[in-house]
Amino acid sequence: MFTKEKVQDAIQSILKDQAATKEDLKTIFSLIDLTTLKPTDNRAVIQKMCEGVNTLSQKHTDISNVAAICVYPSMVENVKEELSDNNVRIASVAAGFPASQTFLSIKVAESELAVTKGANDIDIVISLGEFLAGNIETVSKEIRIIKEAVGDAHLKVILETGLIKDLNDVYKASVLAIQSGGDFIKTSTGKEEPAASLEAVYVMCQAIKEHYEQTGKQIGIKPAGGIATSDEAFSYYAIVRAVLGEKWLNSKYFRIGASRLANNLLNDIYKNDTVYF
Repeated sequence: MFTKEKVQDAIQSILKDQAATKEDLKTIFSLIDLTTLKPTDNRAVIQKMCEGVNTLSQKHTDISNVAAICVYPSMVENVKEELSDNNVRIASVAAGFPASQTFLSIKVAESELAVTKGANDIDIVISLGEFLAGNIETVSKEIRIIKEAVGDAHLKVILETGLIKDLNDVYKASVLAIQSGGDFIKTSTGKEEPAASLEAVYVMCQAIKEHYEQTGKQIGIKPAGGIATSDEAFSYYAIVRAVLGEKWLNSKYFRIGASRLANNLLNDIYKNDTVYF
């Protein structure tokens, strides 16, 4: 169904003669899940990140803020206390992130607790070993149970596409995550190489498009992992726009997970060289 050559040809066709406008870059900035997932994270790190988000509108009145701040579960309460922009969501990785190699009861408890502490979005990783072994129902059951546990919080299901060698399996994993209750499908944890790829996002968008055509329900897409420059981010943006359309070009249905991208976008938009976050 999907071959690497055909997908790359489709991507080349989409990106041919494309160039990001200033308004495109502003929109991309508003899609960022501003992320810190380091062993050295602590309250001071979170305070600094939140300060940058809280004061952004004072320094740049013509740009919308980032979509969310994404942290480890133990940092969610700190974000809740420090974040003053009510339009910025709080996202937490959970459920045994990044390997998803723990007990289901712990995955559920961690996800529930992150929501209790203030998370609006929960990012989980599929049980990739089980998926690759063909244990589809096991993977589906886990996603359904975690989705039920987090309630109204957005559930983003990470496929870790860099470790899935066949694009047809990326498509199957996308369909599985969508049908099992995922509100978003996400490429990568950023902890494995390769991380996000244009090919994976193109295939994931095709799965989302087919689901929308069949059900009328929009599912979100989140490229994440290694996306640092404006040009890289624009390529993903252009693919989503071409395959899914303008209805997806907002933070309700499109996020970009990144740590370095925000500063680079601001520098390209305002033609300066500062480290804001």
